[in-house]
Amino acid sequence: MKRYLFNLKSMFLGTFVLLSSCLNDDLPDVGDLVDLTGPTPSFNFNEITSSQFTCDEVLIFADYEVFFEAGTNLSVNGTQYEWEITEIINPNTGQEQEVPVAVDYINSERTRLIASIEALKPDVIAIEEDIEELELKLPCETDQVKIDAILAEISALEIALEVAKDALTDDTQQSISDLESQISNLPAGTINDQNVIVAFPGPGTYKVALTVTDNNGWSNAIDESLTIVEAVPTIPVPEIAEPSFEDNSLPDGTGDGRDSWRVPSNSAWSPLGGGTTVIQINTDTNPVDPPNLPDGRQAAKFPAGGARVAYQEIEVTPGAEYVLTYHSAFEVTQFAELKVSILKPSTSSYTESLLEENIIASRTDNNIDRVDNIWRQHALSFEAGENESVIIYVTNSGDESRLDFFEILVKQ
Repeated sequence: MKRYLFNLKSMFLGTFVLLSSCLNDDLPDVGDLVDLTGPTPSFNFNEITSSQFTCDEVLIFADYEVFFEAGTNLSVNGTQYEWEITEIINPNTGQEQEVPVAVDYINSERTRLIASIEALKPDVIAIEEDIEELELKLPCETDQVKIDAILAEISALEIALEVAKDALTDDTQQSISDLESQISNLPAGTINDQNVIVAFPGPGTYKVALTVTDNNGWSNAIDESLTIVEAVPTIPVPEIAEPSFEDNSLPDGTGDGRDSWRVPSNSAWSPLGGGTTVIQINTDTNPVDPPNLPDGRQAAKFPAGGARVAYQEIEVTPGAEYVLTYHSAFEVTQFAELKVSILKPSTSSYTESLLEENIIASRTDNNIDRVDNIWRQHALSFEAGENESVIIYVTNSGDESRLDFFEILVKQ
């Protein structure tokens, strides 16, 4: 029995040694099998196109760049990568043609190095971007009061910029300088880089092909169509004057919180057919900071009875979509409603504001289940359509209502 067990054990060890020799790359030509599968290529890409326009939408520059990242299946290592890019003429017509195209290959390390610099001086970068935005906006401004306000803001930012730069330590400045030198000395990207940034000559449809070759000399290729969309100006965010009804918040530093919200004509826009329509101001005098208001220490007050209204015409971009947000609060002794409407600019009276043909969008909130003096935020979406401006119009009925902190953003 012992001899039998010993023979079985010897057979097992012999088999193990034989298998080991087949897997050992130090023993060439002994049981090696050639891998005939070849690599399985794949790639991801991320568009990093950047552009800049003047305030009147004239293109300053557009860099159509895409970051490509190549890979292969885990079981096979690609030892060589090769990119090929052609332009597709007349795509999706059945008469497509591929033609050679000149593109620039940029070292992908540039992205990491730039991000590292930005991380070292975020305050400086933010202020520089604010100054640049104001300087681009300035040439198209015609209101001298706003021009003066923009120039004053630029001057204040330039002072803040110097303070931010002075706050950078010597070590930080040296690190930034080192990173900038690395960027300057980066070798150009090539078609054989695994990860590379490709600068395309302009918008269009392109075929991106990737060939991967493994260490056995086997190759496989994949390709994918990529459409580069023409850069377009960013839709500007409309300006709402005195959005939180604060004193001295106009561009020239004046205003009583209501000046931008007055109707063109009391008699035309009064829900009651006459009398004053000017909103009142509710001021939080509580010394606690922050105050019990969504923004600042003042809010618009609409007394019971519905005689007061808020009116402001703002510029919009035709075809754009927007989201208008604001906050409301109510007295709760009797039923109350507060209505915010977006009207066409041709609307000329309260009566016309009730016509569906003049209402672009509206929202009505009430005080049911509301708590006295507790604020709640609301959102109202609308499309500009063909309009270059719209009217924000607010009315109320029943118990006293309050309104504060208008904001607007472009809907993506």
